[in-house]
Amino acid sequence: MHIYFHGHSCFEIVGKAGRLLIDPFLTGNPSAKAKVEDFTQLDAILVTHGHSDHLGDAIQLSKQTGAPIIAVFELATYCESQGAKTHAMHIGGKYQFPFGMVKLTQALHGSGVENPEGGNMIYVGPPCGFLIQIEEKWLYHAGDTGLFGDMELIGLRHLLTVAMLPIGDNFVMGIEEAVHASQLLRPKLVIPMHYNTFPLIVQDVREFERLMQRRVPESQVRALKPGEMFELL
Repeated sequence: MHIYFHGHSCFEIVGKAGRLLIDPFLTGNPSAKAKVEDFTQLDAILVTHGHSDHLGDAIQLSKQTGAPIIAVFELATYCESQGAKTHAMHIGGKYQFPFGMVKLTQALHGSGVENPEGGNMIYVGPPCGFLIQIEEKWLYHAGDTGLFGDMELIGLRHLLTVAMLPIGDNFVMGIEEAVHASQLLRPKLVIPMHYNTFPLIVQDVREFERLMQRRVPESQVRALKPGEMFELL
């Protein structure tokens, strides 16, 4: 299995059973090297919430590839109204796809899309995180979230191979909170995300690595640069 990082919170998971894209913020992402036209075949597009730096190019990619957008019901309904193929789910639910299992977790954040007519944002349901079981491994993409105690329950119920955790602070967990989240989740590997894309979320990832080594030595850290790939054996 290969995990590609495309900047911010966008990951591409490529396994024997399928190719997934999570939070495909490519257009307008100053750190992304990949472009929408690079993706001609996808099996699923997973979107944690409706903010533009996460929904990103999901609708266009769905139209382009025919891949369904997997999201909470309200966001999926919105995407369907824009011409995308969707698979609606909700927090606590799971579904067996041809490529593997997907379960939705809570996330402490907001979710809305910009109203093209101006005015208030369009509410598109609660944000979520994703648990993905693929090739007998559990991957956890936390989405945009603050620290919450039930991360311990996620770690107890799922032997996590990889946890993708935000560290950017201001809108999401900062470094200290992400380290504590790692203690609760107990993954084999942590990949930090949602940092250094914009000035408000600039963080020193080396500090995160140092704190993780000191406080959670059982979990390795792999800070991927945009465009970089990691092979998960």
